[in-house]
Amino acid sequence: MWRRVAGVVRQPEAPVHAELTAEAPPGTPEVRVRAFRMGFVGALGVLLALFLGGIITQLSTVILYIALALFLALGLDPMVSWLQRRGMPRWLSILLVVVVVIGAFVAIIATAVPLVVAQVTEIVQNWDQIVEDVRDSDLVAWIGGLAGGSSWIEDGIASVGAWLGDPGNIANLTGGLLAVGAGILGGLTGATIVLILTLFFLASLDSMKRYAGRFVPASSRNGFTEVSEEITGSVGRYVIGQISLASVNGVLSLVFLSIIGAPAPFLLAFVAFLCSLVPLVGTLTGAVIITLVSLTASPETGIAAAIYYLVYMQVEAYVLSPRIMSRAVSVPGALVVIAAVAGGTLGGVLGALVAIPVAASLIIVVEKVVFPRQDAA
Repeated sequence: MWRRVAGVVRQPEAPVHAELTAEAPPGTPEVRVRAFRMGFVGALGVLLALFLGGIITQLSTVILYIALALFLALGLDPMVSWLQRRGMPRWLSILLVVVVVIGAFVAIIATAVPLVVAQVTEIVQNWDQIVEDVRDSDLVAWIGGLAGGSSWIEDGIASVGAWLGDPGNIANLTGGLLAVGAGILGGLTGATIVLILTLFFLASLDSMKRYAGRFVPASSRNGFTEVSEEITGSVGRYVIGQISLASVNGVLSLVFLSIIGAPAPFLLAFVAFLCSLVPLVGTLTGAVIITLVSLTASPETGIAAAIYYLVYMQVEAYVLSPRIMSRAVSVPGALVVIAAVAGGTLGGVLGALVAIPVAASLIIVVEKVVFPRQDAA
């Protein structure tokens, strides 16, 4: 039937028909299901996801370098900003900070490497005597007395010492000399790439923030800039604070281990410094390693090291860490534990390092963005 509405002639609308793939009651609209097309598109989506996942897996090392370089750049940015506020151009501030950091790193390496090599050489040369001293120590005798005899402990120590004293076993354990050399070369290459990326990120950090702000509507751009500045400042202060805590642990460990006569005190202090860079569990891990190594000198040395680190961990938890880290990040204690464990599980050491500043950044976003919107609603 033809209808005229406001002088316009409209044709009658055609009824909607679709095809059913199965039987349906009479009068039900037909629905055409293109199973082949849906399956094909779905399979293409799965293949594309697998392809992108493979690319990300292949680029995991590059992504790790980028994340570490960005993390270091954010850590160095507060020092660059401090120099800028005193009238120094940014390029000169970056150059000065990088030269100081590289100089300090080279100075530490130049000081540490000869001492570490000398102490490792001494351990290798006196390995048989060290094994014999451990086997004949009072600690082994005391444990053997509790276990009803120390002969099996002495035999086990002798077997482990003989196995570790064989260079062939160590080579098999580390993958051989070629694998060790490739690992060292890869580490140097990675360090160079991270250093170059850190310089680029430091030089272009402000432009990166401005470019990221372009994705935000103009009405919210000022708030985005304020939140991003607070987040980057928090990450930078956290990096500086964690390095400060690790440095305190390393210096105090060197002094105390030298006093009690622990074996290779400089090497053990360096281990304490590296372990303390990992939040939450790093200090405890380093303390356990150093205590076990100190036991090889004498039971008294090991007990003294254990007591010292028990006291130090309390001082660090209740005195040093609150004073140093309170201005860096403000994260509840329970969230610190959850973030560190989750980050370590997902990303290993680097994940544990960045987990706490990421948690602090999320808290800043919630307090500065989410809560004000909820209060205004």
